[in-house]
Amino acid sequence: MSKPSFRLGIIVNPFAGIGGALALKGSDGAQIREKALAMGAEKKANEKMAKALSILDALSGQVTVLTASGDMGETVCASLGIPCEVIYHAPEVQTEGEDSENAAHAMVEAGVDLLLFAGGDGTARNICRVVGEAIPVLGVPAGCKIHSGVYCVSPAAAGQVVSQMIAGELVSVMDAEVRDIDEDAFRGGKVIAKHYGEMRVPAELTYVQAVKMGGKEDEALVLDDISAYVSEIMEDEPDTLFVMGSGSTVGSVMEYLGLDNTLLGVDVIKNGELVANDVTASELIELTRDKPSKVVLTVIGGQGHILGRGNQQLSPAFIRQLGKENMIVVATKQKVQALDGKPLRLDSGDPQLDEELAGAFTIITGYKDKVLYNAL
Repeated sequence: MSKPSFRLGIIVNPFAGIGGALALKGSDGAQIREKALAMGAEKKANEKMAKALSILDALSGQVTVLTASGDMGETVCASLGIPCEVIYHAPEVQTEGEDSENAAHAMVEAGVDLLLFAGGDGTARNICRVVGEAIPVLGVPAGCKIHSGVYCVSPAAAGQVVSQMIAGELVSVMDAEVRDIDEDAFRGGKVIAKHYGEMRVPAELTYVQAVKMGGKEDEALVLDDISAYVSEIMEDEPDTLFVMGSGSTVGSVMEYLGLDNTLLGVDVIKNGELVANDVTASELIELTRDKPSKVVLTVIGGQGHILGRGNQQLSPAFIRQLGKENMIVVATKQKVQALDGKPLRLDSGDPQLDEELAGAFTIITGYKDKVLYNAL
């Protein structure tokens, strides 16, 4: 019997994303991790990797899986019944960035055909520091900050790319940027993103996200038009809670209203006044339960995500409580056109909810100016 020809490396940062739902603006550093865990944060990186690896059941016998010990990969493989070889053993249960780097070094030494890793931009930095362009990599989005272009648009999409690679359908690769922001500055209201290098990723653009577009759009008048229209909607619905999601376009609405805005956080307003700022996922559910509520979202430039990127406070439970009819999406036409026909992306963390929300969304693109756009 011939041996499997495809060697898949798997690394999980088990603490990736634990600060997201708690509005901690990241998960980097032992203090943030300890604070998040003390607040009841759930480690979901392995759950997201499991969604990506679910495709391997149909590919049994075609792939050899190499991974790291415990929650860095071994655990999720065992939960799915995937045979694996542990080639890196973390010395402590509490893993650090250096463990990701050491595991990546082991993967390079083993000559894996693809390194699949779950984490955020901090994890991508760790992997890039060791791997560079030595082997192809692919990220499963599990962190609070996903600015890097090495990540797929969702865990399931990552699984699809892996499946196509194992089947030999994807042979070309592209260079993708690894970017990260200064979390301390981020918590202070500033986005300072840096370029940390490039890694090679499978060139399937339907599933691999683009690097986030940073900076202010040069469309001030259009943003004013959008803001004026949203303001009228609010005036027409007194006593309704408006949950303001993250993003520069939503920030422009808040600026138009003369209200303080939490950069890439979630604020709540009612009757033109700020009710709560920088809320957590649990706080948001309690605040809006049994009250008329709507959420204002924007499209992440270059990617198309409206859920799952920088707004994890908008949990599946909150979105279900709210309903699709109460989701207001705002974006300039320039931002929509930049998607080049790619659909809006839903990555709420609940695949069933994403499926229920899929379909046409109305996007406010100006004053009483709307377009219909498909979401998947």
